[in-house]
Amino acid sequence: MARGASTRQLEHLLRRAGFGARPDELDLYSGLSARDAVETLLNYEEIADAVDSFIGQPGYVGMTISGQFSPTSNITHARQRWLFRMVHSERPLQEKMTLFWHNHFATGYSKVAGTFGAAEGARYLAAKASEDPGRVRGQIEMLRDNALGNFRDILLNIAKDTAMLVWLDGRTNTKAKPQENFGREIMELFTMGVGHYTEPDVYAAARVFSGWNLQLLGNAADASMRYEFLYNGAQHETSAKTFSFPIYSNGSNTIPARSATDGMQDGIDLVNALAGNPNTGRYLAGKLWRFFVNEFVSPDPAFVDRVASVYLSSGFDMKAVMREVLVSSQFWDQGAYFARYSWPVEFVVRALKEIGWRGFSVNDAIGPMSNMGQLLYEPPDVSGWRTGQEWFSTGAMLSRMNFAAQLANNQKFNLLSTARPYGKTADSLLAYFLDELAPAPYDTTIRNEFSTYLHATGAWTGSDAQVQAKAAGLVHLIAGSPEYQLQ
Repeated sequence: MARGASTRQLEHLLRRAGFGARPDELDLYSGLSARDAVETLLNYEEIADAVDSFIGQPGYVGMTISGQFSPTSNITHARQRWLFRMVHSERPLQEKMTLFWHNHFATGYSKVAGTFGAAEGARYLAAKASEDPGRVRGQIEMLRDNALGNFRDILLNIAKDTAMLVWLDGRTNTKAKPQENFGREIMELFTMGVGHYTEPDVYAAARVFSGWNLQLLGNAADASMRYEFLYNGAQHETSAKTFSFPIYSNGSNTIPARSATDGMQDGIDLVNALAGNPNTGRYLAGKLWRFFVNEFVSPDPAFVDRVASVYLSSGFDMKAVMREVLVSSQFWDQGAYFARYSWPVEFVVRALKEIGWRGFSVNDAIGPMSNMGQLLYEPPDVSGWRTGQEWFSTGAMLSRMNFAAQLANNQKFNLLSTARPYGKTADSLLAYFLDELAPAPYDTTIRNEFSTYLHATGAWTGSDAQVQAKAAGLVHLIAGSPEYQLQ
């Protein structure tokens, strides 16, 4: 990682730690060493988060809004705002980590909306406290605020999160009928992983979180009424709870019997124990490997050991953990380039950044993304989306190709403007777009097919009409190709 990272290195970094690179982003990071570029991405709190103020302004991707823009209560508006942020945020790693946590703590809008209504469902997932009359902070906003924060704090916040208390039925967890869903998933999916807890642990965890319920507060007259976390001591099961793994630093695996008044400490003790369990560090390291480094090969044991060690030694600081991930030799190894399958949202946002967005609405990407297999705020179940090659059914790949055609055609006049200087020959036009879109390397056969396409209608003249027609078609072929689905 010598000084002056190459364009190829920066593109790799910004695909993984962001969603690809707008031209101005490459300009911002050019001249930096890879290490300095990583530090800029990690220290995003030093960059003003003003991106929402550009919604609706000229020069930015558009939105399709009927009525008042209300991402706090309208899930379609919330989806559009998040896509807008992914395209235009100057804090790309913050948005990428928010997406990572959204899949890690997978919580679906439909169940929350089915419980409290559509507007409240959007509110508990997407509301900004600064915009909400009851100061509700939706789950995704909490995850964004803590994207590189302390994992223990994220875990405690998620245990008290309104959407999660609906999603995994914590609101119905009482001493008479302990509800096991959250107790199981906090161990299996959120922290230690399969094989590191037992079925009796699940029942013990259910009793630990009994009484972690919801209450209705506020005034309907001024729209401040909302559901929020309540520790209900009257519904807490107060007996001792014993686990198969240590809870306390002295090795004790039993949470002692406590009074109902003091019973909330049971949950805090379990959260602390799970955050500090060495298996949690290893579990997170494996997930970070697959999301940021390489999903084509199993996690490198040396990488897992190193990242897990930083996780524990830093006191669960995710910024320190992500620094270790992004400066690792495994991240920068040539074999890790394009060794990940793009999620639908990653494909769409990268295409918007690299192909263009003028005159395009992010709303027009939501349906295609759903057809590709991903709808923001709607993971299919608590395990999150089925990633990797499972994204690429025949229908989903066709949806990607159709979106590439839709966007390229929408941007044909803008593509002419940028490509005109490179349109004197077919070869120079091809080289320009391969450089701009930066797909995984093509073999000679595919490059020859692109060249054949450019020459298919006769001699190359480089006229505006020819460049405009061929540029849009070529961009469609590149962005719809298998190589462009890798990052």
